[in-house]
Amino acid sequence: MTFEHFALNVADINGVVNWYCSHLGLTIANQQKESPFMTFLADSTGRVVIEFYKREDALAEDFRERHPLTFHVAFVSENAEKDKQRLLKAGASFFEEVLKEDSSHLVMLRDPWGMPLQLCQRAVKF
Repeated sequence: MTFEHFALNVADINGVVNWYCSHLGLTIANQQKESPFMTFLADSTGRVVIEFYKREDALAEDFRERHPLTFHVAFVSENAEKDKQRLLKAGASFFEEVLKEDSSHLVMLRDPWGMPLQLCQRAVKF
C-alpha cells in the first residue's frame, strides 16, 4: 500500500487553502469548485499530501480544542527559526519548541484556525 493523503473537514476552506499555499508552498493539485470543495494540495515534490474540504453535514473540527500531540501536520524546514518567525507574522501562533540532543529543531505552531503545525529541522534526514 502507498499512502495517498490525509483529509480534514474545515470551516473556512478558501482561507485554509490560500494560507497553506501562500505560506507553506503547497500547490493545488485538484480542486472541486462546488460543495464540498474537495481540494488536494501537493508539496514541493509534487506529491499530494493533504485534502481540505468543507462538508456542512459533518463536523468541522475545532482544532484549538485538540492538543498538538493528538495530531499535527509536519513539514520539513531547512531553518526552523526563520520559518517560525515568518509563519508567526502570517497569523500562526506558537505552542512549543524542542531542541533535541541530535541537534534537531522541532517547532510546534498552530495555523490561524488552530490546527497543529510542526516544523521539522532534522539533524538526520529520514
